[in-house]
Amino acid sequence: MNLFKDKDSGVLLIYTGGTIGMKEDPQSGTLKPFDFNALMEEVPELRKFATHIDSYTFNPPIDSSDVEPSLWVSLAHLIEQEYNHYDGFVVLHGTDTMAYSASALSFMIDDLGKSIVFTGSQLPIGSLRTDGRENLISAVEIASSKDSKGHSMVPEVCICFNSGLYRGNRSRKINATGFDAFTSPNYPQLATAGINIKYNYGYIHYPEKWDAGITVHDELDTRVSILKIHPGITRQAVRDILLGEGSRAVILETYGSGNAPSSPWFLELVSEASRSGKILLNVTQCLSGDVNMDIYATGKSLKEAGVISGYDITTESALGKLFSLMGRYKDNSRVKTLLEMNLKGEISK
Repeated sequence: MNLFKDKDSGVLLIYTGGTIGMKEDPQSGTLKPFDFNALMEEVPELRKFATHIDSYTFNPPIDSSDVEPSLWVSLAHLIEQEYNHYDGFVVLHGTDTMAYSASALSFMIDDLGKSIVFTGSQLPIGSLRTDGRENLISAVEIASSKDSKGHSMVPEVCICFNSGLYRGNRSRKINATGFDAFTSPNYPQLATAGINIKYNYGYIHYPEKWDAGITVHDELDTRVSILKIHPGITRQAVRDILLGEGSRAVILETYGSGNAPSSPWFLELVSEASRSGKILLNVTQCLSGDVNMDIYATGKSLKEAGVISGYDITTESALGKLFSLMGRYKDNSRVKTLLEMNLKGEISK
């Protein structure tokens, strides 16, 4: 950890883990975590920024597939602790769960007035053709940029990848091997990195009070299951997920605009789960579009059974929203009411 707390500007670079922070060992050929104290040697372009860059590395680094909510809590508290010492924050993170982490943080932090930019890469930063260098440079530039009033250009939790800046809780990983790994199917890009950074001002969320200071809500209730509807799904599988004792809420990944099987046994299980107090949230499997349970009979049946519409929320965002709301409120009716509200720009409502 290398923090200059006597300064009130600059960017804090937080490495949680992931491909971008790996470098090939010249002797063994294996990938090992990169020493961020030598960051300027690997990415000398960063020296051209008129801002200082400090770094913090999680020890040990966490592989994207091993990310747990405890990381989100640690990350949120680190940002809270250092919030007044930096203009913005760049979080280096593995791509597989980046959209989950960015979504969760957006719900955990209130009154955000600075950029928290997640980025990563498909190739290690030491590789010849790495995308990590450009992603990192763009993320640092965005996180450190201010307007004429000294306010952050993008005071949101977002993801910067392959020249695009996306709202964190609207993002999804769509490509396992290409550099265009992320998209935001139901919301425009917040900015585009070309010759210059072009900001899409009309779609960026700005705080009501810039100097209010952030509030972190670290209470997370992770008792959420996901039921992906598919042809041939069995009654037992649906029962195990909908009525499982370990879950307080279930995300139903449905077809199209929120449709599911019309079989009596399926609707009976949904109704039973709703009557038992379970929170049931309908999220479409489609990459874009939204849930509308008033169009088709199957959707109407789900609505009558007590299922809540997720509108155009992503599964990643729905999970983070549920974790956060359930952690803060023990009353399921309160959680259900807030699920249908647009809290952090996560739904088009």
